[in-house]
Amino acid sequence: MKIYLAGSLFTLAERLFNTQLAAELRRKGFGVWLPQDHEPREFSTGAIFTMDVSGINHSDIVLACMDGADPDSGTAWECGYAYAKGKMVVCYRTDFRGVGEAGQCEYNIMLWEGSDHRVKYSCLIAENNSIEGLADALEKALKETNHHSLYPQPV
Repeated sequence: MKIYLAGSLFTLAERLFNTQLAAELRRKGFGVWLPQDHEPREFSTGAIFTMDVSGINHSDIVLACMDGADPDSGTAWECGYAYAKGKMVVCYRTDFRGVGEAGQCEYNIMLWEGSDHRVKYSCLIAENNSIEGLADALEKALKETNHHSLYPQPV
C-alpha cells in the first residue's frame, strides 16, 4: 500500500515528526510519499503543487494529520483532491484539545465526513505515547479499512 503522508511541514518540529512517522510506517512495510522530501524550496510554487498532485495520484491512500485548532489548509486540499479521485482518506489526530462542529466531530465536518477512517491518538490517553505507538494505531486502522474505492470516479 502506497501512502501519501499529508500534514503541516513548516516548522522544525513538524518536519521531524513527519520524518519519524514516515520511517515507522516504512518499517511496517508501507510505501510512504512524504511531500517534504520532494519539495526543494528553490522550486516554484507551481512545481511544488505539481509534485504533490503527482504524489497523491501515485498513492493508494492519503494519511492526513488533523492536529491544531483547524487542520492545515494544504492538508485539507490534499484530502479533498484524494476524495474526488476516489482514493482512500484516513485522518488522524494526536492533539488532545477539543475542537469541531457542535461537538459531533473532532475537526472540520467536511474533513470528518470525507474520510474513510479516523484515528484519535491523544498523548493524554495513549498507552504507548510515542511515534511508534501512533504508527501501530495507524497500521491497525489501515488493516481494518478495506482498500477499495468507496466513491464514484469523476467523469
